[in-house]
Amino acid sequence: MTSFLPDLPVEGILECLQRSPGHEYRSGKIDSPESSAALVANAFGWFLHRAAQMPALQGVPSGQITSVTLEAEMRYPWKDGRHPWLDVGMETATTLIGIESRRYEPFRPAKASGFAEVYDRPVWREKLPRFTQLRDDLVKGEVGFESLDAVQLIKSAYGLWTRAEKRATGAVLVYIYADPVHWANGKPVDVVRKALHRRELAEFSKRIAGDGVTFVRLRWGDLLAQWSAVPALADHVAALRARFPDLG
Repeated sequence: MTSFLPDLPVEGILECLQRSPGHEYRSGKIDSPESSAALVANAFGWFLHRAAQMPALQGVPSGQITSVTLEAEMRYPWKDGRHPWLDVGMETATTLIGIESRRYEPFRPAKASGFAEVYDRPVWREKLPRFTQLRDDLVKGEVGFESLDAVQLIKSAYGLWTRAEKRATGAVLVYIYADPVHWANGKPVDVVRKALHRRELAEFSKRIAGDGVTFVRLRWGDLLAQWSAVPALADHVAALRARFPDLG
């Protein structure tokens, strides 16, 4: 069974993980020493029943956070098919925030992914023109990303916008990434691959800047530094750094 840090609402975390179609918990993948899901569950799980103590994320103009959940489904404006599940969903009175977290994934060989025809709908061109133009460029092969999963980020933005529109709020997609020096087995992470990830992240940010879903990039190390300055979170951050020491 997955070992969680002290002072976490374990039952609530497990309830979130077990409803996700990703099966990270049921498959045992979350117990991997390189698991991104374990990092997210331990870091943000602390706030499940303490949303008021969640500091505003750097670069996210959102106001007081009123709810935090793990494995948040952001459904498209149609019933059938697959819908995106973001690692974390947070709400304020004015903003819906979705978080996609990455740990070692950008430094592994890329998995093939693409867009089904169902994504080619007028609503996206009208509401999210920059994300949609990037989607078109990816489909045509005019642009490509090797380290950054741009396809998943675009799909997440579509789902996030759909849910935010129903709530009549703004939408922010936050990409939190690690910058590790070593793999869990001690082998160095390829510095070329890390540099590629940073370049692709900057390129993605530039292409979708100013669209209907705001995109914010944030390093795990910077996030934990911000949290550590909050006295009530100091012990939580210390435990996180001890369990996940190489986040950058």
